[in-house]
Amino acid sequence: MIHIGTSGYSYQDWKGPVYPENIKDNEMLAFYAQHFNTTEINYTYYRMPAARTLQAMASKVPDDFIFTIKASKELTHEREEAEEGGGTPENFRLFREALQPLIDENKFGAVLAQFPNSFKPTQENTDYLETFRERMGDLPVVVEFRNAGWVTDDTFELLRKNNLGYCCVDEPRLKGLIPPIAVATSPIAYVRFHGRNAQKWWQHDEAYERYSYEYSPEELQEWVPKIEKLDSAAPNTFIFTNNHYRGAAVRTAEQLRDMLAKAGEKVH
Repeated sequence: MIHIGTSGYSYQDWKGPVYPENIKDNEMLAFYAQHFNTTEINYTYYRMPAARTLQAMASKVPDDFIFTIKASKELTHEREEAEEGGGTPENFRLFREALQPLIDENKFGAVLAQFPNSFKPTQENTDYLETFRERMGDLPVVVEFRNAGWVTDDTFELLRKNNLGYCCVDEPRLKGLIPPIAVATSPIAYVRFHGRNAQKWWQHDEAYERYSYEYSPEELQEWVPKIEKLDSAAPNTFIFTNNHYRGAAVRTAEQLRDMLAKAGEKVH
C-alpha cells in the first residue's frame, strides 16, 4: 500500500494557493484530510510533543488517516549534549508516551529520525543507531541520513538487522548529499521529496528557500519505477513532499498520486 501526503500541513503561505484565504489555523488539518490520508508531523522536531496535542490532531481526521512523526532534536541533533553522547532514556520515554493516542487509534505510521550532515558513519554513531532502536521499543522507525557516507551496503545491512527503515530522498545532486536510490530495509519504505534547488540548498536567507522548488512531470516520472520497487518490497510505503513553499508540495503529491495510479499502483 502506498500512502502519499506532504511534510507538514500548517503553513501560512498555503492560505490562498492551498487553503481558503480566511481559514483558521486550527481548521487546516481537517481541510487537508479531505484531500490526503497521511501527513508527516515536523513540529515535533522543534519541541517534544504532548499526548493531548496529538490526541486533538487525531480527532480532526478520518479513521483511516495516518501520521508519521519526526523525532525531536534532543534525540537526533542534540544527542552529544545528553548522557555519554546519546539522547537520555527519559527523553525517549517522553517522546514515546506522547505518541500513544495515535497508536491507540491506529493512526500512527512511523517515527522519522532525521540526522544532520554532521552525523557521519563512525563506530560511535553506528552504536547510537542501535541505542536509538532499543530506546524506541517496538515503534516503527525510519532513518534519514543527510551525509552520503552512510550510503553503503554495510549501512543497509545494519538497518535491516535493527529493523530500521531507510528514508529515500530526492534532493539536489550536490557532492556529499544522498543520491536518489530506492531501498527498503524494513516493512516500511519511505521517500521524501525535498526539491532540487541546488542554488539555495546551502546558501539561503530563510529556511524555506531551500525547499522552494516546483518539480517537472519528467522529474517525478523518474521515481515511478523506484516507488513501484519499494511497494513490492515493503507492506507500506510512505511518500512525503517537502517542497512546501507556497503549496508546491501539494501539487507534487497530487501529480505523484496520479502517476502511480495510472501505473496501476494501489494508492491509499
